[in-house]
Amino acid sequence: MRKRVFSGARPTARQHIGNYLGAIQNYVALQDEYDCIYCVVDIHALTSMEDTSQLQEYIREIVIDWLAAGMDPERSIIFVQSHVPEVMELHTLLSMVTPLSWLMRVPTFKEKVKQQPENVNCGLVGYPVLQTADITLYKGEVVPIGEDQLPHLELAREIVRRFNNQFGNTLIEPVAKLTSFPRIVGLDGSDKMGKSTGNAIELAATPQETEEKIMTAVTDPARRYRNDPGHPEVCNVYSLHSYFSEAQLAEIYKQCRSAEIGCVDCKKLLAEHLNASLQDLREKRAELAAKPQHIAEVLADGAQRARVIAQETLSKVKQNMKLI
Repeated sequence: MRKRVFSGARPTARQHIGNYLGAIQNYVALQDEYDCIYCVVDIHALTSMEDTSQLQEYIREIVIDWLAAGMDPERSIIFVQSHVPEVMELHTLLSMVTPLSWLMRVPTFKEKVKQQPENVNCGLVGYPVLQTADITLYKGEVVPIGEDQLPHLELAREIVRRFNNQFGNTLIEPVAKLTSFPRIVGLDGSDKMGKSTGNAIELAATPQETEEKIMTAVTDPARRYRNDPGHPEVCNVYSLHSYFSEAQLAEIYKQCRSAEIGCVDCKKLLAEHLNASLQDLREKRAELAAKPQHIAEVLADGAQRARVIAQETLSKVKQNMKLI
């Protein structure tokens, strides 16, 4: 019997090529080996998203991206977190056994407090408990994560162990599937390409918008003039070439180092290759965007299938807690 994978994405903005290279391609590949459950975690988004006017649009855009990239609703369960309300109930029940001290020590909580000091809400503190509810409600056995996310999954495992010790063997303790998530540098040269920071190339962007974005990218800071030799190893445009210009990568490196190619030409070449790589996905995106009813049906079917699993899990939880 195949093991079950659970993973999700927050609909806080449109997805970009960093999401595509780091998560979406991996989600598609996992379908060949696992029973996959993929969730748009809209409740999680509320911990940092005070303006929800575009929430439904972002949810729809994520699902379109997923389907266009090859996630198959016939093989995977694809749904929206809040469409299965049992997750909120399990979150509440798990919070009864989770020490506050465990949650306060989470590094990402401390980071979020610095980022949004005026919005340190209860949901933000309890974020890991809701994550644990997400995974365990659907009997997720495997969670694909990068190495930097291991402490978060370990906390989920601690919550599960504590719950099972108190109420008997009830929930499955998930394990990590360590996956290589490339860290895609932002176009502004910042540490990471982000959904809401304006330094990303959205999957939904047109070829022209993509080229315009790339032309704004920061390159080798030491290369001030066209004839200056470049240093590709420190250039974020070259780092993107490594994903979209693989066949010409060695030649681009040589031309940059010898100043045969300038930064403008290098950016234009990247735009050309990136647009070519995303052409099929974007064509499928356009087809799916024109079928809103199909998207709604995929999500309704996914929620229905997910809820069958959720109700079975929650019933067992409540029985073992003597609530029923």
